[in-house]
Amino acid sequence: MAEARTIGSLPVPNVQVLAETCNGGGEHVPERYLRTEASSDEVIASGDSNLAIPIIDLGKLLDPQSSEEECVKLGSACQNWGFFQLINNHGVADEMTGNLMSDIVEFFKQPLEAKKECSQQPDSLEGYGQAFVVSEDQKLDWADMLYLQVQPSESRDLRFWPTRPASFRHSLDVYASETAKLACRLLEFMAKGVGAEPSMLRGMFEGQGQLQGMRANYYPPCQQAADRVLGLSPHTDACGLTLLRQLNGDVQGLQVKKDGKWFAVDAMDGSFIVNVGDALEILSNGRFKSVEHRAVINPNKERISVAMFHYPCQDLILGPLPEFVKGDKVRYRSTSYKDFMMQYFAAKLDGRGHLERLKLE
Repeated sequence: MAEARTIGSLPVPNVQVLAETCNGGGEHVPERYLRTEASSDEVIASGDSNLAIPIIDLGKLLDPQSSEEECVKLGSACQNWGFFQLINNHGVADEMTGNLMSDIVEFFKQPLEAKKECSQQPDSLEGYGQAFVVSEDQKLDWADMLYLQVQPSESRDLRFWPTRPASFRHSLDVYASETAKLACRLLEFMAKGVGAEPSMLRGMFEGQGQLQGMRANYYPPCQQAADRVLGLSPHTDACGLTLLRQLNGDVQGLQVKKDGKWFAVDAMDGSFIVNVGDALEILSNGRFKSVEHRAVINPNKERISVAMFHYPCQDLILGPLPEFVKGDKVRYRSTSYKDFMMQYFAAKLDGRGHLERLKLE
């Protein structure tokens, strides 16, 4: 188990301020942000639909006439890509999304001193800053973030919840409630798509111990070295399911790794980008894949996104569910989900490394 002091993140420079200085020609991008792999890795453009993450239509999932076919498509997307874009009738109203996005933009627009009121503390993962910084010499991401624990409501640490704009807390509360419902609905369809019992998988993520977190990401432009910095290091998500919305659809940055290559994601207006997390890969005994993804930077435009993380119940012993082991061997060690999360957040982002360590030979 990691020591308590490693749960937080070491203090790092504010990237938004740093970007303004560098983009104005005042100084060079510091060495700690420069990475050779940012420009050397092969990236597949998103123009060809055969080389893009699948698109799933929630309207078709809900329609009895098309549900079975769309469920199979969904199951295939989770097995082969670990990512999909969700369109149509997803139940999260544009007004709800717009309200939260507007409040997040207003938060990041504030002077640094105002945002510092929500700064991360040594004893917490929550707040404004940058996560997963565990040493003084590791490479840093070209981004600032705000992470908050949203559910259960009694776990909220309001030290880190912005009071400006005044509507922020209400906007997030409403949005979180609707995205949690959507995540549970998707889990049912995902199970159905691979022939498993729908309520069984959903039951791991709802009830009294349900956990949900929110991370707002601000990726400033980098005119000097956009091809040599990363907005977010390659990683997998520790949760079960992530639902991502992007504010500026004309600025793309998310990339997904498949077959050793990076595939650029072209986020569609109004869609959710959904991905399988580590917990869901383990629960499904590897049927669903938690895949590496990263964020790259635009030289001239900022990008803002909001990720909602849906975790299994906090008292869960995390291991393959019997429903997914039928006719197969157990492929992952069981562990306390609380320990799993502690170890995940106590290390720097490391591709699939954390997940691979739980695999059985």
